[in-house]
Amino acid sequence: MTTGGTTGVSAAELRRRVREIEALQARTRELAAGNVLATREAAVRAALAKEESDVAAREAVAAALRLFGNDAELVAELLGVPAEELEREAKPVTAARAKEVIESLRARAERPRPRRSRTARPAETPSPAPVATAGPAVAESDDGRADAA
Repeated sequence: MTTGGTTGVSAAELRRRVREIEALQARTRELAAGNVLATREAAVRAALAKEESDVAAREAVAAALRLFGNDAELVAELLGVPAEELEREAKPVTAARAKEVIESLRARAERPRPRRSRTARPAETPSPAPVATAGPAVAESDDGRADAA
């Protein structure tokens, strides 16, 4: 009885269907491999970003402790973090690196704030005021057009 079901389908049709299935399986394997590669690359990028943020956090703790005279209790109270954790995080950071971080913070503090550039924008807002005065002039010109019509 099984031969009766396949007698309606030619050998060429069966070969075509088998090739389609094999091609689909090959595409599926390619997609799976690509997915694995992309996921692994994303995991590597995330691990690198995490490591960079961990280093930055340790350096920030070391700089904060140094700025507050190594008063771990005070910094811990300000940040809401246990003092032992702060000290443990700051320990691997060298004093020279902590000084570099502090110097970069000071340089950033000395730079003008972006808010100052925003104050220039309100200075630009008077330019719409002349547009408002031009509005009635446009209306007058419209009146002139109405007269000409």
